Amino acid sequence: MPSLPITPVALSQLGRAAHDIGLAGLLGGNLFGRLALHPSVTEISDRSERGKVVNTAWRRYGTVNSLSLLAVAGGWLGARLQEAAPRRLSPNEQRLATGKDVMVGVVALTGLATAAQGVRFARTAPDGAVPLADGDHTAPEASAAARRAKRRLNALGLMSLTAEAGLVGINAALAQENYRRPPRWRARRALRR
Repeated sequence: MPSLPITPVALSQLGRAAHDIGLAGLLGGNLFGRLALHPSVTEISDRSERGKVVNTAWRRYGTVNSLSLLAVAGGWLGARLQEAAPRRLSPNEQRLATGKDVMVGVVALTGLATAAQGVRFARTAPDGAVPLADGDHTAPEASAAARRAKRRLNALGLMSLTAEAGLVGINAALAQENYRRPPRWRARRALRR
C-alpha cells in the first residue's frame, strides 16, 4: 500500500493546528460552562434536575476535553522534538518555550484533576442529580460530601481556566518573538533544517 507523502513542514502545521484547536476547545468549554451553562440552569425549577443537567453536559463535553488535552500536549511535544528544540531557538524563544513546557504540564494536570473531581462530584447523587442552587453552588439540601466536592471542583476549574489563559498568552508571545526575529536569523534557522 503506498504511503501518503507528507512533508515535515506539513506535519508541523498539522501539529500546531491540533494544538491550537485543542486549546480553543479547553478554554472555550471552560468559559462556556462558567459564563453560560452554570448561570442558566437556574431556569430549571427542580434543584436536583439542575445537577443532572450540569453533570450530563460536562460528562458529554469530557470527550472534547480529553481530545483537546491530547492535542495540546501532543502538538507541543512534536514541536519540541523538532522546530522548537532548544538548539533552534533564540535565547528569548528558549525562555518562552520552557515556560510553555510548564504551562502545558499545568494545563494537563489541572485538566485531568478537574475531570476526576467532576466524576467524583457527579457520583455523590444518583444520575448526577446533585441539588444545585446554580451551576457553581450546591443547594442547601446537598450532602456534605457533595458540597466539599463542588468546592474542590470549582477551585480546580478556576486553576484550569487560569492555566489555559496563560498558555494562550505564552503562545502569543512565542509567535510575536518569531515575527520580531531579524531576517538573517530566520534564514539561518531555515538552513539548519
